[in-house]
Amino acid sequence: MKDTKYLEIIKAPVITEKSQIAKAEGKYTFKVAPNATKLEIKDAIEKIFKVKVTSVRTMNVKPKKRRVGRYTGLTNRTKKAIVTLAEGQTIDLG
Repeated sequence: MKDTKYLEIIKAPVITEKSQIAKAEGKYTFKVAPNATKLEIKDAIEKIFKVKVTSVRTMNVKPKKRRVGRYTGLTNRTKKAIVTLAEGQTIDLG
Protein backbone atom coordinates (compact mmCIF):
# COMPACT_ATOMS: atom_id res chain seq x y z
CA MET A 1 0.00 0.00 0.00
CA LYS A 2 1.22 3.53 -0.72
CA ASP A 3 1.54 6.08 2.07
CA THR A 4 -1.25 8.22 0.58
CA LYS A 5 -3.61 5.26 0.99
CA TYR A 6 -2.96 5.30 4.74
CA LEU A 7 -3.95 8.96 4.92
CA GLU A 8 -7.21 8.16 3.11
CA ILE A 9 -8.08 5.50 5.71
CA ILE A 10 -7.51 7.66 8.82
CA LYS A 11 -9.68 10.78 8.50
CA ALA A 12 -9.25 12.58 11.85
CA PRO A 13 -8.89 12.00 15.58
CA VAL A 14 -12.07 12.20 17.64
CA ILE A 15 -11.54 14.73 20.44
CA THR A 16 -14.29 14.34 23.04
CA GLU A 17 -14.35 14.14 26.81
CA LYS A 18 -14.86 10.38 26.64
CA SER A 19 -11.95 9.87 24.22
CA GLN A 20 -9.66 12.00 26.40
CA ILE A 21 -10.42 9.77 29.41
CA ALA A 22 -9.68 6.65 27.32
CA LYS A 23 -6.40 8.20 26.17
CA ALA A 24 -5.02 7.71 29.70
CA GLU A 25 -5.47 3.94 29.18
CA GLY A 26 -3.65 4.02 25.83
CA LYS A 27 -6.84 3.99 23.71
CA TYR A 28 -7.16 6.51 20.89
CA THR A 29 -10.29 7.19 18.84
CA PHE A 30 -10.17 8.05 15.13
CA LYS A 31 -12.73 8.76 12.43
CA VAL A 32 -11.94 6.34 9.59
CA ALA A 33 -13.15 5.55 6.08
CA PRO A 34 -16.43 3.56 6.15
CA ASN A 35 -14.98 0.77 3.99
CA ALA A 36 -11.76 0.37 6.03
CA THR A 37 -11.10 -2.98 7.71
CA LYS A 38 -9.51 -3.49 11.13
CA LEU A 39 -6.29 -4.75 9.55
CA GLU A 40 -6.05 -1.71 7.24
CA ILE A 41 -6.66 0.62 10.20
CA LYS A 42 -3.96 -1.14 12.24
CA ASP A 43 -1.43 -0.90 9.40
CA ALA A 44 -2.24 2.78 8.78
CA ILE A 45 -1.85 3.78 12.45
CA GLU A 46 1.43 1.86 12.75
CA LYS A 47 2.87 3.44 9.58
CA ILE A 48 1.68 7.02 10.21
CA PHE A 49 2.48 7.32 13.94
CA LYS A 50 5.26 4.67 14.22
CA VAL A 51 3.66 2.86 17.18
CA LYS A 52 2.66 -0.75 17.95
CA VAL A 53 -1.11 -1.40 17.90
CA THR A 54 -2.43 -4.25 20.05
CA SER A 55 -6.14 -4.07 19.16
CA VAL A 56 -8.64 -2.23 16.98
CA ARG A 57 -12.36 -1.93 17.75
CA THR A 58 -14.66 -0.37 15.17
CA MET A 59 -18.21 0.94 15.16
CA ASN A 60 -20.47 2.23 12.42
CA VAL A 61 -22.17 5.52 13.25
CA LYS A 62 -25.66 5.78 11.79
CA PRO A 63 -26.68 8.90 9.86
CA LYS A 64 -28.67 11.46 11.84
CA LYS A 65 -31.76 13.29 10.64
CA ARG A 66 -31.16 16.99 9.98
CA ARG A 67 -33.53 19.68 8.82
CA VAL A 68 -32.83 22.81 6.79
CA GLY A 69 -35.99 24.87 6.57
CA ARG A 70 -38.76 22.55 5.50
CA TYR A 71 -36.41 19.99 3.93
CA THR A 72 -35.27 16.98 5.90
CA GLY A 73 -32.26 14.90 5.10
CA LEU A 74 -29.60 12.69 6.63
CA THR A 75 -25.98 13.24 7.52
CA ASN A 76 -23.40 10.89 6.04
CA ARG A 77 -22.72 7.61 7.80
CA THR A 78 -19.29 7.37 9.40
CA LYS A 79 -17.08 4.82 11.07
CA LYS A 80 -15.05 5.21 14.25
CA ALA A 81 -12.13 3.10 15.41
CA ILE A 82 -10.80 2.76 18.96
CA VAL A 83 -7.13 1.81 18.74
CA THR A 84 -5.28 0.35 21.74
CA LEU A 85 -1.52 0.84 21.76
CA ALA A 86 1.18 -1.31 23.30
CA GLU A 87 2.23 -0.58 26.89
CA GLY A 88 4.14 2.69 27.27
CA GLN A 89 3.46 4.06 23.77
CA THR A 90 1.61 7.30 23.06
CA ILE A 91 0.46 9.36 20.09
CA ASP A 92 0.88 13.14 20.16
CA LEU A 93 -2.24 14.57 18.53
CA GLY A 94 -1.09 18.17 18.92
